[in-house]
Amino acid sequence: MDAQGRGRADDVDPADQWVLNPRTGEYELRLSPSAPESSVPGPRTEGPRTTGRRTSAPGREVPPQRRRRPEPEPPVPGRRGRRPEKKKSRAKKALLWTGGTTAFVVLVAGVGGYVYLKHLEGNVSTTDVGTAGSSSFKKDEAFNILIIGTDKRTGEGNEGYGDKGSAGHADTNILLHVAEDRSNATALSIPRDLIVDIPDCETVQEDGTKKVIPGSSGVRFNQSLGDLGRDAGCTMRTVAETTGIKPDHFMMADFNAVKTLTTAVDGVEVCVEHAVDDPKSHLKLPAGESTVEGEQALAFVRTRHAFGNEGDLDRIKVQQQFLGSLMRKMSSSDTLTSPTKLVKLAEAATKALTVDKAIGNVGTLKDIALELKKVPPKNITFTTVPVIDNPAEKVKATVVVNEAKGPQVFDMIKNDVSFTEVEQKKKREKAAVAARLKGEKSEPGEVRVRVMNGGAPAGSAQQELAYLQTQAGVTKSENAGNAPAEVAKTTLEYAPDQADQARALAEILGLTGAAMKPGESVTNAQGLPTMTLTLGKDFKGAGVKLDGTVEKPELDNESTADQKQCAS
Repeated sequence: MDAQGRGRADDVDPADQWVLNPRTGEYELRLSPSAPESSVPGPRTEGPRTTGRRTSAPGREVPPQRRRRPEPEPPVPGRRGRRPEKKKSRAKKALLWTGGTTAFVVLVAGVGGYVYLKHLEGNVSTTDVGTAGSSSFKKDEAFNILIIGTDKRTGEGNEGYGDKGSAGHADTNILLHVAEDRSNATALSIPRDLIVDIPDCETVQEDGTKKVIPGSSGVRFNQSLGDLGRDAGCTMRTVAETTGIKPDHFMMADFNAVKTLTTAVDGVEVCVEHAVDDPKSHLKLPAGESTVEGEQALAFVRTRHAFGNEGDLDRIKVQQQFLGSLMRKMSSSDTLTSPTKLVKLAEAATKALTVDKAIGNVGTLKDIALELKKVPPKNITFTTVPVIDNPAEKVKATVVVNEAKGPQVFDMIKNDVSFTEVEQKKKREKAAVAARLKGEKSEPGEVRVRVMNGGAPAGSAQQELAYLQTQAGVTKSENAGNAPAEVAKTTLEYAPDQADQARALAEILGLTGAAMKPGESVTNAQGLPTMTLTLGKDFKGAGVKLDGTVEKPELDNESTADQKQCAS
């Protein structure tokens, strides 16, 4: 209950009564000076007090108080006086970067009162998804959260959206993978019109009984929620069936989430290349940057006719840009330093949210917030499941997984490989190659190298030797047989005075900086100094470039959370 509910608010906005306690670094509820003592849990008192002196119960003598070294009285929040020693606010330290349906966890960082957190926990609805997800949240492991935006017509002013009478389909879907070391995250959008097989799904009914809902083959992904009584656990099982990635938890919100969250932060900046006037979504925006909130924000993320080819895939791209902007706004100092905004954000987000029971308690919400806070926005990759038009349709309305690209994307997420890290590693490797290749290069005919097989298929050394001598012009080369031990990556060892030869051979073979190993000189069969090329398990065949890095697949709708983009 807030101060106004107790009848002693003195016309003060209750949100403004959450103040930072400099001793604890947490926000606490403080009532106005004219109010009686707060009933918010605090240190227990033994009876009436007077300033500087204890009082006794009638008939009891109070012994004189032992003198103690005086301690400086802590400053009262809001009172002028000596400025206390500044400490880093836990609110800032526990900031959650993410937006959309996961925004609710900001509350555990910005508001420190346990009573208030329990109140917010009461706002959150929960669903028992049984074995579809994990039974608990583990802070020391990678985790996957399925974020679902439904088209259910709940909330004031939403009668004109979505399907009339719908139980709420999986309209917007993002599988959020957070790496074990918290260095990166991937937000994988799943198109609602993706053709999938929905497996049989066990759901828990309101009376506690369980019911198995039969699966469906070759249907739209959005039918995994709402149809036939399917719950979010069915959507989680469909994701696992389609991608091989099992969601640990889910967070679901309806239309109100976009409206209330954007209003709580005083709007979100968006950008469009051309002016928009969409009569279907009622979105009107000038070209360039604008700030949207409430109904206008909802129109921005729902419009399908203002951008691209007016399809769901282009709308997904716009939604990803919107979420990135919402993240930046939520992490801004303007939001984090305002108790009023933090409370509004917490109330708005929790009331719009449904989660699985495993994370529907205050302690777990706080743990999630602290873990997500660790991920740098520049390392959060937004992308979409690689798809192609459904070949079974003459009039293209749905899509299917691109089997040439999709499995690699799914495997990278399952194996906790960062898309941003792969890109950064590629850049570092290029920089290393550039540094080691800086300088003169020998002519191919002057390069002396012996080739050894260190784990490549049998006969690889001879095949590569033939390529070097007959096609690359490296005639001073020889087959040195098998290496002393197998190696995973192909390497080139050379002495400092052979750097010009190493640069020439690296260019021919496409070696990275990591593959070039400065060392000591060896001699060839003629007793002349030579380099050593050891073919590792990564060898793909004679003449094939040896880059030694993981190739990042070409992603659909790729962006990162720190980028500002204009919808087109």
